[in-house]
Amino acid sequence: MEKFTTLTGVAAPLPLINIDTDMIIPKDYLKTIKRTGLGKGLFAEMRFNEDGSENPDFVLNKPAYRGATIIVAGDNFGCGSSREHAPWALLDYGIRCVISTSFADIFYNNCFNNGILPIRVSKEDLDKLFDDADRGENARLTVDLEAQEIRGPDGGSVHFDIDPARKEKLLSGLDDIGLTLVKAPRIETYEKTTEAARPWA
Repeated sequence: MEKFTTLTGVAAPLPLINIDTDMIIPKDYLKTIKRTGLGKGLFAEMRFNEDGSENPDFVLNKPAYRGATIIVAGDNFGCGSSREHAPWALLDYGIRCVISTSFADIFYNNCFNNGILPIRVSKEDLDKLFDDADRGENARLTVDLEAQEIRGPDGGSVHFDIDPARKEKLLSGLDDIGLTLVKAPRIETYEKTTEAARPWA
């Protein structure tokens, strides 16, 4: 998993509430268990028309936001079913950070295991970030995980809270399996000690 330290990039405004996982990655794309290649299906029902052509009105199809790495979204992002394909699709597209006032718990947890930083902010701070995002590629945001700060293009900043253990996971680039493997030497020592003390076990 790629480490998350500091990210500076274009933020795409998506001021919709209750964006569920089916909107993030429609069920037609759930036939694979691979984490790659799902970016093409991200927000597919909004990004594309029925004939497969791009919907020019959707934010990620607008020239200013094609290279977005951050999404600023409305309340309750990632609700609905618990499909892990949702963070996979975001990551494969290039989105490393989603900012909202609230997230569905399962989606929120899945983000940390896939190298995406979900940030909860107040309604007032979200409105400020929407204002920045609305200005397009000339108004980049910087997300500093170590400082727990989002810095706007005009020098303003927004502080955010995050669980220390989850913060360390992203800074180190470790998912739950990776965190366990870090302790492999201690586990091996324990097993050898136990085997020596209780050879009959």
